[in-house]
Amino acid sequence: MSDERANRLKDSVSPYLRSAAHQPVDWHEWGEEAFAHARAEGKPILLDIGAVWCHWCHVIDRESYENPQLAAIINENYVPVKVDRDERPDVDSRYQAAVSAMTGQGGWPLTAFLTPDGKPFFGGTYFPPEDAMNRPGFRRILLGVAEAFRTRRDEVDKTVKVLEEAVSKAEAFQGAKANFDPGAASAMIDSITSMFDPRNGGFGQAPKFPHAAAIDLLLERYQTSREPMLLAVAEKTLVNMALGGVYDQLAGGFHRYSVDERWLVPHFEKMSYDNSELLKNYLHGFQVIGRPLFREIAAGIIHWVDEVLSDRERGGFYSSQDADQTLDDDGDYFTWTLDELRAALSAEEARAMELYYDVEAHGEMHHNPAKNVLWVARGADEVGKQLGISESDAKLLIARAQGKMADARLRRPTPAVDTTVYTSWSAMFVSAYLEAARVLGRDDCRDFALKTLDRLLSEAWNPEEGFLHRVGGAPISGMLDDQIFAGLALLDAYETTLDRRYYDAAEKTLQLTIEKYADPEGGGFFDRSRDAAAMGGLDVRRKPFQDSPTPGTNSMAAILCDRMYGLSGNRLFHDWAEKTLEAFAKIAPQLGLFAASYALASVLHARHTLQVVVTGAANDRSAADLERAANGVYRFGKSVLRVTPERVAKSPLAPALQETIPHLNANDVQALVCVETTCHPPVTDPAQLTTILTRADAITATAAGTATP
Repeated sequence: MSDERANRLKDSVSPYLRSAAHQPVDWHEWGEEAFAHARAEGKPILLDIGAVWCHWCHVIDRESYENPQLAAIINENYVPVKVDRDERPDVDSRYQAAVSAMTGQGGWPLTAFLTPDGKPFFGGTYFPPEDAMNRPGFRRILLGVAEAFRTRRDEVDKTVKVLEEAVSKAEAFQGAKANFDPGAASAMIDSITSMFDPRNGGFGQAPKFPHAAAIDLLLERYQTSREPMLLAVAEKTLVNMALGGVYDQLAGGFHRYSVDERWLVPHFEKMSYDNSELLKNYLHGFQVIGRPLFREIAAGIIHWVDEVLSDRERGGFYSSQDADQTLDDDGDYFTWTLDELRAALSAEEARAMELYYDVEAHGEMHHNPAKNVLWVARGADEVGKQLGISESDAKLLIARAQGKMADARLRRPTPAVDTTVYTSWSAMFVSAYLEAARVLGRDDCRDFALKTLDRLLSEAWNPEEGFLHRVGGAPISGMLDDQIFAGLALLDAYETTLDRRYYDAAEKTLQLTIEKYADPEGGGFFDRSRDAAAMGGLDVRRKPFQDSPTPGTNSMAAILCDRMYGLSGNRLFHDWAEKTLEAFAKIAPQLGLFAASYALASVLHARHTLQVVVTGAANDRSAADLERAANGVYRFGKSVLRVTPERVAKSPLAPALQETIPHLNANDVQALVCVETTCHPPVTDPAQLTTILTRADAITATAAGTATP
């Protein structure tokens, strides 16, 4: 379509909206202009919410919104509005809640019908153009809803009122407040483990999503309880995900979820927020279990992100990679026919990979039965036995073949990458990369994480409002998750560098968040600033809590408050952590798996943050050994602070550190482990340090009365 025929979306910043610029639908972007048009015309609004990575969003685009007949019905009866859920998560979350209240399910594409002022009265997700798949056809829906709006307006208005009240009550978590209960985490762990699938790993049945916070929770509890079952649940899940088709066996990185219970056949889109949290999972799994596979998977995620999902020149992590190249395929870029495999490899290599990845003439993909998802069906030892070669030779053969297959795949048309840099998701990866730098000794990860954070501070932050939602394009006001995840990343950067500007920016960000987002009466935080411009439509107050799809933002806010209290000593932050945990205390145990971040926040609040201060000259080998030992132990909320004479001279320590260790000589080689204001006597032996860290919950009791150095 020429620019003259393109609709209003042609100049959008969002690649998802721009992809609909050629459609004959008279689309509006979300905003007052659309509402004013609807009011002036007396028409309902057709709201379509989707994302560039969403397969079924592209399907409904092609089947319905590119259909001239359906477009004519839409343009005649509605004011159509299209929203990118990544760009406007505040809009998406509210209408997801409304449609879920109506139908019992949500998802993308979200299709909602609104009054001219944006109040929902009917909706669903994907509709086929005509009646099919036990779903009413979109044509019939469009005509029927328009008729109902014209002739049964009283019923529509009653539905609007009931829905708005229901969403407002649910999204603000009214009635969920109670006293903080440190025992809630144990009850939630029991709930999570009861859902464990012992055959395949993971939780529940198909479809299977990763639950990163739950894995971290189980690993943290194992470190203190040594309950074998907790370790078995975490290890089985991490192993099966790593060997399954949900992990990209050639390029690294995880797809969004598995459609089956065995982790074999994924939905092929790859999301930034999944991979940042899974990277931390595999790093933590490696710390606790020491399994080389977990280190390999962590390195694989980093490799894929470095190659595909990051702006290497300026800093910044991109948001997603699409599942498909065209609407006619379903993960064809990532899957293989037997002929494709054999064409890329020698006969010996092909036979090895047929065994290793279980590639056969008939694969797993319904749209094309010849297509195989790559998953590790046999180890190198078994492949070697079947080929009559040694295990080491089999490993070399597999590695050589993997390289050839990866090169061959790169010659295929590649699914698009959304290069938008969203503050919250980039900040999550900053934290993950800094964790990788500590655990794996990857200075490249450290450098790129700091480069990204510096870009966020330069281009998306101001001291009056905090962080914007994205870097570049027309400014979009930041939301709670932008402030919280950026604040956590800033603390991670401070703990890595002891550069005071990162600490100061984190403290300022949290102070702004408390001032602008906090609920002083009910506790917790709303997702939009009280200073934010009116959203329009279903503008109810909302407190994001569940781990879906990213870690629950209020739980992460409590974690940020407790970590900031540990560094600042400012009781305000401790109190807000507790108020936030109290705001959801009644509902969290009921949500179990979907509130695992809350359980982690509860554990941290009850135990307090765990700080390891390692001193000694910058090039001292003994100090490096202590730092390595400290970084080698997983404890949730642990920080390792490498204090050298140069760093102390360059920048003052955070206030609480100055008070806790006022007489510590930065030249002396030692490690000091502190929980709140109680410190264990300094140690110089890395093995002893490791022992202390795995018994950190006992420090307060065993070291009570110990003088702080």
